[in-house]
Amino acid sequence: MDDDDGALSPEETLQLIERQQAVAARRLTPDPLLMYAPWGLAWMLGFGAFFLTYGLDGEPILPISWKLALAVLVASQLGAGAFTAYVIWRQNIQVRGESTQRGMMYGYAWFVAMVSMFMVAARFRPMLDVDEIGLFYSSFSLLVVAILYMAGGAIWRTWSMFFIGVWTAIVNTVGVALGPGWHSLLIAVLVGGGFFATGVWLRRQA
Repeated sequence: MDDDDGALSPEETLQLIERQQAVAARRLTPDPLLMYAPWGLAWMLGFGAFFLTYGLDGEPILPISWKLALAVLVASQLGAGAFTAYVIWRQNIQVRGESTQRGMMYGYAWFVAMVSMFMVAARFRPMLDVDEIGLFYSSFSLLVVAILYMAGGAIWRTWSMFFIGVWTAIVNTVGVALGPGWHSLLIAVLVGGGFFATGVWLRRQA
């Protein structure tokens, strides 16, 4: 038998290389649904609690204080952040280099930005009316989220990440103009739902 009989043709070699590249890309790229869905759930839970606190006409739907709603929002954000960090860590555990360092610095930026935001907000809280405190905290945190998503999209040249940051900033701004109840409803539905939709769409594209 000729030794060349078992050799791959140029077309078969190219197909093999493309398949291997696709497998490597899937292993090195986090599942987009796992990256976006936890945040979508966090916005739905946190701002759903705020919506129950304020209602659309200023009358609470359920007797939930803004402090309890804020606690739900913070807890859901921390949970989403921890889960996302775990997914990224598991995905990149065998990866080293510039991209890993960039991701690490970006993760630290989230932590520092959120801690700083709550410390600054606490300084101004006594100056606000009780009805405005929850809106101040929630809109301030979403502004930080929107900026970090846009920055992340620019760092990794990911348009979907950049646009979700733009969308969050727009909905947040419109909601603040309409008032606490509308802000909570719009964020829970449009931003929370937008994160879920983005995760599903990106997974289908992949």
